[in-house]
Formats: sequence, C-alpha cells, structure tokens
Amino acid sequence: MAAGLGSLAVLATLLVPLRTVLAISTDALVLIVPVVFGVAVGGFLAGAVTVVAGFLVYDFFFIPPYGTLQVSSGQDWVALAVYAVVMLLVARIVAALDVTRSEARHGREVVRQMAAVSESLVADEPVEALLRSIVATARAVFGVRGAALLQLRDGHLVVIASSGEPLTTEDLARLDPASGRPVTVGPDVLDHGGLRAVALSSSGRAVAMLALRGEPETPTEREVLTAFANDAAVALERAQLRDEALRTQLLEEADRFRHGLMGAVSHDLRTPLATIKVASSTLLERGASLTAPDAEELHRLIDVEADRLTRMVTNLLDLSRLEAGVLTLHREVTTADGLIDDALAAVRTSFARQRAVVDVGADVPALRVDRGLMTQVLVNLLDNALRHGPPTGTVTVRVARHGSDVVLSVDDEGPGVPEDQREDVFNRFTQFDTGGRSGLGLTIARTFVEAHDERIWCEAVPGGGARFSLTLPTAGTS
Repeated sequence: MAAGLGSLAVLATLLVPLRTVLAISTDALVLIVPVVFGVAVGGFLAGAVTVVAGFLVYDFFFIPPYGTLQVSSGQDWVALAVYAVVMLLVARIVAALDVTRSEARHGREVVRQMAAVSESLVADEPVEALLRSIVATARAVFGVRGAALLQLRDGHLVVIASSGEPLTTEDLARLDPASGRPVTVGPDVLDHGGLRAVALSSSGRAVAMLALRGEPETPTEREVLTAFANDAAVALERAQLRDEALRTQLLEEADRFRHGLMGAVSHDLRTPLATIKVASSTLLERGASLTAPDAEELHRLIDVEADRLTRMVTNLLDLSRLEAGVLTLHREVTTADGLIDDALAAVRTSFARQRAVVDVGADVPALRVDRGLMTQVLVNLLDNALRHGPPTGTVTVRVARHGSDVVLSVDDEGPGVPEDQREDVFNRFTQFDTGGRSGLGLTIARTFVEAHDERIWCEAVPGGGARFSLTLPTAGTS
C-alpha cells in the first residue's frame, strides 16, 4: 500500500507543473502506474486504496478549478468516472495476474518437490527410512503443522512415524476405528476435527493412514496430496514386500545353513569318528590277541583322528567368532619357516608313510600375521593334501617371492581339482556328486586369509595333483 501511495505522490508532484500543457486524459494515463505498482506489491486491497487516493489526487490537482474537489463541467465528471472504473479494472486484472503467477510458481515448486519425492520413494530404502521420508516430505510440501503415519495393529491405529506437531491422545481416539466414529479407508480425503486423514491404499487394500494437522492451501495442492498418497502407498507396500522377501530369504539361508552344516559335519567328522570307533572297538574286543605293533598302530590312529577332530572344532569356533565380529587379528612379526614348523608340528601324527618337503626361498622377508590363524590355514591345507594324496605320496610346501607378493603353496599328488570346481571348493558346505573335495577346512582357510586382506586360490600341479596357494603379508607392508 505504501508503495502505491508513495509512487502516486511522486508522479503527482512531477505532473503538477505540466498540467497546463498536458491533456487531462494524459494525466489519467500516467496515474495508472501507481495503481499497477500498488497491486503488484501489496495486492488488490492496496491497489483499491491507491485507486481512491488517485481519484482524489486527480480531482484535486488536475481537474479545474485546481486545489478543490469541485467539478465544473460534465466532461470532467465523465473523465473522473472513467478514471475510477478503469483503475479498478486494472487493479483487478493485475491482482488476478499476480495471483496466477504466484500459483504457477507455487505449482512448479510443488511439482519439483513431488518429482524429488517420487524419486526418493522408488529408491531401495529400508521401511523405517521410507516412513520418515514420507511424513517429512508431506509436511514440507503441503505446508502443514504436522504429519503422521498410522497403521492398524490389533484393531487399533498406532503411529509409526511423525514429523512436526504430534498427534494427541484425543486425535488418536478420534481417528481410531475402535472409537465408533467412521473413518473411510479409501482414496477420499476426510476432515476430522482439524485433522485431514488420507488413506494410503494400494492393490485394493489399506497400507497406512496419513494424518495431516492443517490443510493444503490451494486446490492444486489438495489434488497433489491425493497423488502423493498413491505414490507413498505404492512405495510403502513395495518396501514392506521387499523386507518380507528379505526375511524369507534369510530363513531360507538359515535352513540351507543348517542342512549344509549337517552335510559338512557328516562329511568332515564321519571318517575320523569311524576310525576312532573301529580302532577303539578292536582294542577292546581283541586287545589281548593283538601284536604290539598292531596295537601301537591302532593307538596312533586314535591319536591322529582325535587331533583332527580337535582341529575341526577349533576351526568352527574361530570361524563363528570371526564372522560374529568378536575375533580380532593379533598380528606379529614372524618367519615363513616358523609358520611351517608350527603347522607341521600340529599334523605330525598324520604323516605316517607320507612325507613333507619344505622349500623356503632365501629372499622371503619377515611376515606380519596373526600367527595362530595363519598356522591354522596351513594346517587345513596340509590336512587337505594328506586326505587326497596317495598313502605314500609327498606333500610339498613352498614359499617364494613373486614380484611384490610372497606366495605360500601346498602341493599334493592326488587326483587334482577340476577347473570348474576350483572356486567352489572354497565355498561353505559345497558337496560334489563326484566325491570331490569339500567341507569346512578350505572355507575356513579362505576366511582367515581374507581377514588378512590377502587371497587364496587353487590350481593344477604339472604332472598331476592340486596346488593351493595364498599370498602372505610382509612386515614391511602390513
């Protein structure tokens, strides 16, 4: 209003000295400018006040006799009337255009925000994050004081997410179907004592209810609210279905794990248990008739297989602790010879007629590893080589530099591993129809190696057999 009146005063001051040389109609046209300016800045009310002030200024300063509000001729009355009517029409038109522009700008902003909302709703977000996004966006886009999402649980509506002014106990009682008050579940928007409740429906069923404290300002926003509710319902249903699918997948994985564990236990434990059982039963039933070498051999078998079972149990415990995040690496500086000596000592009773050959390069540097875990890796590889190699074969352990890497390898003289199974042998509980290598030992070896940020792989030995190789971290790079 002040802008219109101020510009009117300025223009009137400039025109007064020229009123004797300008036509009355020219003065009227110039005085349109303050009206347009007032409407543009202050709206129609400010423009109407400027029209009244302009009418008085026009009559007082530009209609003879000057300096009075008297009108001396009918022509001047017509001029004043035309001025007033035209100014009111101009004010009305400018105000309408301004409102239209404002609504268009607001509409573009709402569309922009809705596009951003749609993009966020289709993103793969957890249900909790999606719920927070829906209420926060609804409150921001529609300018309401508060927004809340509710779901029906055990016959009552409960708030699952909210933003801004929270719902009161009275509000919940008003919306709750148990109150006996009708609440429509569908696409319609209903008012409930200052609240606007919008049902989020998808695939013909109610997914949730969006309660807004306050109301969108324009009809466009109310239409957008319905579209937003539909998008939010689809996104929420999709997120819930994804979570249900994930839970189902986890249950299936747990079931597969249980079946795999039983298979691995059967595969890895059956042979040593059977050996111990046969040896102990033979000693009990025929101990008196056995020769000393035979009895010693049976005792040795029991000792070897008991050690193997102990290592398996230790493997399982360490693996579960590592995967649960409660087993941490305790790195220390050691040598490759030291690791190999520890591993050979752990499996010494398993070497009956087989022999071990060790070859450590002279340029192999000191290592920095968790000695216990890395020794267990080597023990598992040696066990694997002994089981699959011939009874009188040789197991070769080599450590050498290959460029910047230090590589440890264990070779056996067994049947080898087919190329298409060399990755699968490291997978947990893999079973092969052809009776190939499987079980826990190689899985645990890979887990412990990867815990050191190193890698392990399988390849063929020229001339027959399998080679399991792994890289080792050196003291200078760890």
